[in-house]
This record gives sequence, structure tokens and C-alpha cells, in this order.
Amino acid sequence: MKTLLLVRHAKSSWDDPGLDDRERPLNRRGLRNAPEMGRRLARRGELPQLLVSSVAERAATTARAIAAAIGFPAQHIDYREALYTFDAAAVLDCARGFGDACNAVLLVGHNPALTELANRLAAADIDNIPTCGAAKLELPLQRWAELAPGCAQLAYFDYPKNRP
Repeated sequence: MKTLLLVRHAKSSWDDPGLDDRERPLNRRGLRNAPEMGRRLARRGELPQLLVSSVAERAATTARAIAAAIGFPAQHIDYREALYTFDAAAVLDCARGFGDACNAVLLVGHNPALTELANRLAAADIDNIPTCGAAKLELPLQRWAELAPGCAQLAYFDYPKNRP
């Protein structure tokens, strides 16, 4: 059994229009929401064996905040250029390459890729994974390469405005 936790980066700032998209930081709300969602994941007992993130600043900052909250060593976050994408097929290709010894992965990336991927893999009906939202997929697979449409079950979907 594999689990894939898809987390969209927290809310980013548009204050500096001169910044390249990949360099945009989190805004105040994002800086507040990322640790909060990390604490929620910690309460759920989420401790991935692998935490992978897009190289975009907003995703990397989100990944570090979540890592701190769940007790994942920040120095072991795997930043991947391939996850700086808005295309679900590219994220799926990346996920199919995860090492099979790893059963639990937390992936921090971008929309619309993450919403589309969650819906495709779990046959879910998520309209939109909002900023800092998390969708956990349970996969009855032995190998990541077996990822295919409809292979997953949506275990939960949470987001900052979904107050417990």
C-alpha cells in the first residue's frame, strides 16, 4: 500500500510584479496557513518517508513549514524542477519515478496540476484544491510506476478554511 499526500503551496504574494513567477514568496496568510496545515497533518499522524517539492519559492517555503510541523528533517526535502509545473501529466510522471521502497510521499506543488491529478487518480470530484490544501490518496499498489487513473481512494481532503 502506498500513500500520496498532495499539498498545494500556501498563498503567495503578488506585491512585487517584477519578480519571476518561481521567485514569488508567501504572503502573510500563506505564512500563517502553512504551519497550521502542517500541524493538522501532524495531528493526523502524517510522517512521509519522502517529502518532495517544486523548486518555486512559494512551494519550497510551504514544504519547509510543513516539514517543521510534522518533524520531517528540512535537509531531506527533495526539491525537484519537474514539479514546477501546472500540468498533471508531468506530476504523474514524476510520481511514477518514486523509489518503490518508499510507501508514503508528501508532494508540494501547484494547481491546476494537483487538483487534476487527485481527481484523475481517485476519481474524486474536487473542484479546486485551494492554497495550502491537502488531498491524501491511498494507493493499493506495490510500485509507483503502476499509478493510473482510478487506482486511488481519497482518504481525506483538507484546507485552511475548513475549520475542524
